[in-house]
Amino acid sequence: MQNYIRKRAVKVGKYIIRTSATVRQTADVFGISKSTVHKDVSERLPRINKELAEEVSKVMLKNKAERHIRGGEATRRKYIAQSQSQNTNLDAIK
Repeated sequence: MQNYIRKRAVKVGKYIIRTSATVRQTADVFGISKSTVHKDVSERLPRINKELAEEVSKVMLKNKAERHIRGGEATRRKYIAQSQSQNTNLDAIK
């Protein structure tokens, strides 16, 4: 494994632990794909630093357990925004 990949995997792992970020959020911050983030923390990091990998795994499991809540909240916000937009349009017609 090349040195820059090792360094990236460790940085990504530390970032996830520090911020409890999701894979998608981490990918955006580091400018890499979600697949790369996942591969870094699930395959490469355990070979580099087992303790760090275990901590990252805990955060990832927590995020996985909460994802249905985040998805539901996003849907709720979407429909509220649509409703407000329709009300604004109706007010303009009156």
